[in-house]
Amino acid sequence: MDRGTVGSTNRGRLRVEAWSQGRSAVVAPVGELDHHTADLLREPLESCLTEGFTRLVVDCSQLEFCDSTGLNVLLGARLKAEAAGGGVHLAGMLPVVARVFEITGAEAVFTVHESLEAALAESTEPTEPTS
Repeated sequence: MDRGTVGSTNRGRLRVEAWSQGRSAVVAPVGELDHHTADLLREPLESCLTEGFTRLVVDCSQLEFCDSTGLNVLLGARLKAEAAGGGVHLAGMLPVVARVFEITGAEAVFTVHESLEAALAESTEPTEPTS
């Protein structure tokens, strides 16, 4: 998957882009993640897993809001990725979003990175997804 292969979707308050970089699939939500927009994030995350990527990096640097529905989408992706031998990495969370993860304790079950670059630098495995 090259940058943009999964594509970009936009429904009002949320736009999501997805691409591969090395052995990671990167999913970048931009805007507000809530019960109205959660499927816009769920679909590319599931698509990346279906394509064989088990290391998912969610670039949260432009995610302005995340409610419990959005949190549940990320937790569901984490369970599926871990079942396949991988995981979900969160990168560049803004303070308002990081607070949701802190209050709920969800930060403890994700690998959190300061930036997308830091999350991708940790990825040193082969560049092709596993089937």
